[in-house]
Amino acid sequence: MPTKLLPPTEAGVAEAADILRAGGLVAFPTETVYGLGADARSEAAVARIFEAKGRPRFNPLIAHIPDLATAEAISRFSASALSLAKRFWPGPLTLVADRRDDIPAPVALLATAGLDTVGVRVPAHAIASALLRAFGGPVAAPSANLSGAVSPTTAAHVLDGLEGKIDAVIDGGPCAVGVESTILRIADSGEAHLLRPGGVPAEDIETELGRALLELSAGFTPSSPGQLESHYAPKAKLRLNAIEPHKHEAYISFGPHASGEWPCPTRTLSPTGDLSEAAVRLFSVLRELDALTPEDASIAVAPIPEIALGVAINDRLRRAAAPRPTCTEK
Repeated sequence: MPTKLLPPTEAGVAEAADILRAGGLVAFPTETVYGLGADARSEAAVARIFEAKGRPRFNPLIAHIPDLATAEAISRFSASALSLAKRFWPGPLTLVADRRDDIPAPVALLATAGLDTVGVRVPAHAIASALLRAFGGPVAAPSANLSGAVSPTTAAHVLDGLEGKIDAVIDGGPCAVGVESTILRIADSGEAHLLRPGGVPAEDIETELGRALLELSAGFTPSSPGQLESHYAPKAKLRLNAIEPHKHEAYISFGPHASGEWPCPTRTLSPTGDLSEAAVRLFSVLRELDALTPEDASIAVAPIPEIALGVAINDRLRRAAAPRPTCTEK
């Protein structure tokens, strides 16, 4: 089926909401990356997300919602989670909370991968907010790309991987943040586990909570998106923390380094060493150099400071560079 490109207008949003109500798939812009949305209450609609993306079914999805009141209607927030929601929503923060069982089917079991928890987020993008309010329910939405591939930050990126596999995409222009949301699991005791670094720096969250974030232990079962070892991957191999490229390697620089095509394709994430700019450009640069790099070549990446948004950028790069699994559970 052809994928319809919808304008970021009231009429375009209304048509997208109608598609969601009918059980269809709509890609839409958020401040982080483009999401691939389906009715989070419908098992059949959520199943279409997995089919379109080729996504492992043990990897849970985030329920996108318009406001905190909707979050509390489908999940149980601790006092600490509530304080974070009030501080950082709308914005690039996902909170994993216990799923409510006292109302009918708040989210499909397939969206939670059968777990007793659900990840919820209130996006800050105006188009995303308008769509959620027009639809009137939670929208399950992983990134709008083939599973494991580079995340999309423009409508063109979405169509590059999902053309003909989804019903529509709203073209809202490039995403402002450029990396996915930070994901936290907050216990009733107030302990906070960082499940995925992202658009809200860990330091800001720790300041709000007044305590350090805890890391995941080995051997965990994914309870949120972005926890698979190999993820966000281009076709070319990545070599990280490279001061300079080897012969015939493409190169992603950070800081003062001119872009060019020879002796190797080179792109800079930020000529001034700005981590916010680097986050916005990360997936676009990966896609661009991947298209220019032969299959047997690789992309070298300059060191990125492991602070603030640099933590999220390095997380995505390490997952993109991880060895691909030899088989994928469906």
